[in-house]
Amino acid sequence: MKQEQIYQELVALLEKFDITVSEQNFKATNTKTRGGFCKVRNEKRFIIDKDLRLNRKIDLIVDFAMTLPLDDIYVVPVVRSLLKGEAYS
Repeated sequence: MKQEQIYQELVALLEKFDITVSEQNFKATNTKTRGGFCKVRNEKRFIIDKDLRLNRKIDLIVDFAMTLPLDDIYVVPVVRSLLKGEAYS
């Protein structure tokens, strides 16, 4: 599976938890973070620096998704492997 597909699967996974994923331009705010989970007016969001490489965006979402209760959620095998700490190609 290509990185773009993996990224889209991860975004869809977070959406199952009512978490909206958005990419923002962090350069304009001079922010040192690369992204993360937050609540904005009671809306759950995962915000990512749009200038990051795709593999880094994937890593950020995977790190967060590993904290979610995924036992009863269908996750495509490649993404499930990532969530177990296995590498992708």
